[in-house]
Amino acid sequence: MRRTATGLLVAMAGLFLLARQFQDLHPAMGYVLAFAEAGMVGGMADWFAVTALFRHPLGLPIPHTAIIPENKDRIAETMAQFLRDNFLIPPVVARRLRSMNLAGAAGDWLADPAKGGSTRLRDGAAELAAQVLESLDPERLGTQVRGGLFRQVEKLEVSPLLGQMLTTTIADKRHMPVIESLVRWAGLTLEDNEELIRELIHRRANAVLRWTGLDETVANSVLDGLYKLLAEVIVDPDHPLRGKIEEGLAKLAQDLQQDEELRTRVERLKGELIANPAVSKWWQGVWERLRTGMLTRLRRPAGEGSGQLAEALTELGKHLRDDPALQIQINRFARRTLVGISVRYGDQIVRLVSETVKRWDAETVTDRIEGAVGRDLQFIRINGTLVGGLVGVLIHAVDQLL
Repeated sequence: MRRTATGLLVAMAGLFLLARQFQDLHPAMGYVLAFAEAGMVGGMADWFAVTALFRHPLGLPIPHTAIIPENKDRIAETMAQFLRDNFLIPPVVARRLRSMNLAGAAGDWLADPAKGGSTRLRDGAAELAAQVLESLDPERLGTQVRGGLFRQVEKLEVSPLLGQMLTTTIADKRHMPVIESLVRWAGLTLEDNEELIRELIHRRANAVLRWTGLDETVANSVLDGLYKLLAEVIVDPDHPLRGKIEEGLAKLAQDLQQDEELRTRVERLKGELIANPAVSKWWQGVWERLRTGMLTRLRRPAGEGSGQLAEALTELGKHLRDDPALQIQINRFARRTLVGISVRYGDQIVRLVSETVKRWDAETVTDRIEGAVGRDLQFIRINGTLVGGLVGVLIHAVDQLL
């Protein structure tokens, strides 16, 4: 589009020279000359205006040019504030979610086997269910579930129990394998994406670092430091990073037991689920079909053992799809949760936006914005050239009449 707009401007210049050369041949050549002259003026003016948004025209430091790179921090703050004031406010989030039926959509997805991704979900759930059933006493668990699981759960205060379980897990160091697995996963992910990280550092480095080759040194130092940190966390049981993770888990365990607000939210969610008759009816019917031979079915080769669980998930999907009362409860919970997230974390979300844009260098900001809207901006140059030419014809016609 830039070449098209520039080509049109060059065509106007050529037409101007041609009309000027032969303007005495016919009175109409005056209109052609006026069209070409005004078109050049309009095209040049709009070229300057479009170019001034992204860079200095012809490299000259003209005041009030290169507007976007010169004001990228202010643009970042404005974008973040606009997002905060117009999207991440509770009334807007609640109004948007009120028009969405999340539970119905989830139910429709689960109830229809042809929906994409459902097979993978069901196979994964089957494997998880098999592991749970192998780790528990099937006979005892089955009797409790059929006889009064919901009544027992209703009497039980779940939040302190979860907090105590987490505290016991931490005390027995049973969480350490999980932490080590996460660290090893982080190391493998880092190794798989080394080239991407090097490329990012190379692009973010300034021209001097790239010219001297120091950007590769920086990349090696960053990667070596990350590998060293992950290795130290795995090898050293007393590493400070492990301590930070354990502090976070301990704080969560403490809040589950002592924070009244968190305990109230957990209990309210538990009560809503237990009180819904559709959930109770669905669970009672599903358990009898699943308990008698689920392990033998689930341990078959992949794809063959998820039949019963697939039926259970399909039945759950049908309940979600066809039960308006259940949909209302789930949608209300989702709406309250997401509105709460917008209230609690809205500032952090918009701060992430503004800080990300601020960290971009001026060239990156310019390239991304120009890549998004630059094509449309070139139409301004084309329109300016053509409209300028037509205005030139109009002015020449008025001049002839006067």
